[in-house]
Amino acid sequence: MDVNSGLAEKFEANRSRLRAIAHRMLGSRVEAEDAVQESWIRLSRTSGPIDNLGAWLTTVTSRVCLDLLRSRKTRREDALEDEAGGLDTVADHDPTPERDTIVADRVGTALLTVLDTLAPGERVAFVLHDVFDLPFDDVARILDRSEEATRQLASRARRRLQGAEQKAEADRARKRAVVEAFLAASKAGDLASLLSLLHPDAVLRADPVTVKMGAKALTRGAEAVAQTFAGRARFAELGTIDGEFGALWS
Repeated sequence: MDVNSGLAEKFEANRSRLRAIAHRMLGSRVEAEDAVQESWIRLSRTSGPIDNLGAWLTTVTSRVCLDLLRSRKTRREDALEDEAGGLDTVADHDPTPERDTIVADRVGTALLTVLDTLAPGERVAFVLHDVFDLPFDDVARILDRSEEATRQLASRARRRLQGAEQKAEADRARKRAVVEAFLAASKAGDLASLLSLLHPDAVLRADPVTVKMGAKALTRGAEAVAQTFAGRARFAELGTIDGEFGALWS
């Protein structure tokens, strides 16, 4: 009983690190928890001595994740589910510890999105070496490849990630420009500019609080939405809402 208790305590001391590794490999907190739990099951069934428990657990968890990545037949649309709930809203011009925390979390999510484009071996090599600083010889043993081949996997992953990140940054800049133009047109009451920025089938949905204040619950069509916003964003400011650019009233 004491032996099992001691083993469980040692495992718990490694759990957060294992969970972080699994989450970045799999892109899902739920699957990451499953992978870590599988590592615990394998540890509890091991009877022989383990010289370096941390390294052993890293290897087992990584191989469990690698098997899961290889077994995926299709890309799951919910691989990057946001399990925090609610909306993270932060004014873009106001650098605070709260904003830094939210932005850091969103950057992590963005990295997971890009990682999902990699092949299993590339993803494991990149996460273990570039994110968690595991030496290439250790990563090679986990992947059952030569060290040179493992270096090539990580290098290929870096090139793909760099290209994807540059594209994502360009897309983010474009989105910001559109929101800034929309706010400027709304503040100026420029109906023509608002219409040029909206899709013809644009839909505006008001939240329950806004409806109680007299707003329509649903507004359909670019012209109706533009009329709603024309001249009404004088007190709005550019900010982020769940990591996406938007308008904030405070």
